[in-house]
Amino acid sequence: MIAFVRGPVAALAPTTAVVEVGGVGMAVQCTPDTLAGLRIGQEARLATSLVVREDSLTLYGFADDDERQVFELLQTASGVGPRLAQAMLGVHRPDALRLAVSTGDEKALTAVPGIGKKGAQKLLLELKDKLGAPLGTGATRAVAAGPAPWTEQLHAALIGLGYASREAEEAVEAVTPQAEEAIAAGGSAPVPQLLRAALQTLNRAR
Repeated sequence: MIAFVRGPVAALAPTTAVVEVGGVGMAVQCTPDTLAGLRIGQEARLATSLVVREDSLTLYGFADDDERQVFELLQTASGVGPRLAQAMLGVHRPDALRLAVSTGDEKALTAVPGIGKKGAQKLLLELKDKLGAPLGTGATRAVAAGPAPWTEQLHAALIGLGYASREAEEAVEAVTPQAEEAIAAGGSAPVPQLLRAALQTLNRAR
């Protein structure tokens, strides 16, 4: 198992970072939040989890070991593969997920694309004794409703991908109606989808 990768960031994409390790570019699948903390040319250390399939080897990267551990624990629940586990971490930080599971918060889980009400109920039952109690590392901020958290996260992700601050601000403004619609429906702003929509807006403008 590849426990972590360390090296300069060679490239960034909406869902992937390429980290140069010993002259080899390692493509690592990351959440927007993790990507937002990376800069091309700067050294990074990402905790990683290697997912082996018959036709592929996929490396998933995380900001720290705790996030990787939660990623792997989430996959012990039936119906949760690496993509859904990463989507859950893309919407909620580890402690926010612990808090949601420990308090039976269906709404927090249904905010994740691909999880409906029945799926959330099932996950709450299966994960109850696996994730443990919140560690006190920012769950409140991660689950807080309102525009400020998602706008900051999306803006930082766009800056990390090499866009100018003004371009990032305009892209955030362009997708704000989409985010507000999701929040009004009782969920939270889906940052991964918003990032893709923002990138499409920027590509059309260029």
